[in-house]
Formats: sequence, C-alpha cells, structure tokens
Amino acid sequence: MKKSAIIVPEGCQRVLLHACCAPCSSAIVEWLQAHGIQPVIYYFNPNIYPEAEYEIRKAESKRHAESLGIEWIAPPDLPIEGRSSWEIAHEAWLREVKGLENEPERGNRCSVCFYHRLKATAEKAAELGIPYFATTLASSRWKNIDQVNAAGLKACQSTKLSNQGEAPNPNQGEAPTPSFWPQNWRKDGLQDRRNELLKQYNFYNQLYCGCEFSCHDH
Repeated sequence: MKKSAIIVPEGCQRVLLHACCAPCSSAIVEWLQAHGIQPVIYYFNPNIYPEAEYEIRKAESKRHAESLGIEWIAPPDLPIEGRSSWEIAHEAWLREVKGLENEPERGNRCSVCFYHRLKATAEKAAELGIPYFATTLASSRWKNIDQVNAAGLKACQSTKLSNQGEAPNPNQGEAPTPSFWPQNWRKDGLQDRRNELLKQYNFYNQLYCGCEFSCHDH
C-alpha cells in the first residue's frame, strides 16, 4: 500500500482549518472527515478585495460547511459608524502590508499577509480550545508552501508568548497553545479531488488570490 504523504500529528482529532475559500477547503475537509478528524472552518480573510468578492467567497464557504453539517466560524458583522466589518478589518490588513504593495506574488507581502491571518487563526483556536490549526493556503498552486508554513509556525510561537503574558484564571486550567499543522494539501490526489468537488458543488471559482495587488499578477 502506498504511504500517505499527509502526516497527521499525533493525537489530532480536531483541527481549526483556516479557509480562504470553499474550493480550496473542500478536498481537505473531505480527507479530514474520512480519517476521523473533526474540522472546524474559520473564514478570516480581510485581505480579500473588493468587499463583494469577500462576501461571495464567505457565502460559498458557509454553504459548503452547512451542506456537510460542520461548524463554520467567521468574524462577526459589527459595523461601526457606517463602516462595515470588512472595511474596518481590511484597513487593518492594509496597514500591515503598507510599503509592500508592489511585491510580486510569493514575495514579502504574502508572508506578512499569511502571518496576519494565521495569527488570528491561532488565537481563535486557543480561544476555542482546539489543539491544532491548519490552512487551505497550503493547497493553492499560487502559494509558496515554505512561506505558508513559516507564517503558521510564527503565528503559533507568537500566540504562545502572548498566552504566557496573560494572568492565569484560577477557575480554569492553563489552556495549551494550539500547534500548527504544516502540510502540503496538494498531495495524495487532493488537487485533482479539489477540481472534482468544484464542479460537483458548482462553487464560485475565483481567478486571483484575493487582494487588490494580486489581481495584477493573474
């Protein structure tokens, strides 16, 4: 029997899966469920532009999760002074990548963007008590796997240091810092399966990464 290229961390039964879109998460979610791992989808993508594109991808991700009966989470819609939640979050993301607008795809801007999103994912996993987090960014042919994994590991370490600085709650045990699951999710036929599921679910299939700067690269 061929050995699987996907290595499950020891004891992993539940994972918070950062999802950039439904097409990229579909085959991963299917694989996880087939191997007895419960995925919780976290849609945190303030980089996506424009807002209409963000909402389309968000709706498709939610539709996919609901069709499978799995938990789906996204930042709450909390408009402030006439500005949408997306607008507020997108402005914060723009501040993070300021000065990197002209970087090419797979350049430094992507590293900063990955870290921004995966740090939020690590923090959400810690909040929910989910011991592992992973990302569908590691399934995209547009992404550099090493960049994605480096951002995930950095997010894990940052969350660990942040948690160490918090005062302990006397009514609760110390919550473990979630671990990042670095994985190339294109392996074991998942790339081909993604394309099959895209047609099966009739997903909206975007033609660029998401941010306004990546539009110029495709």
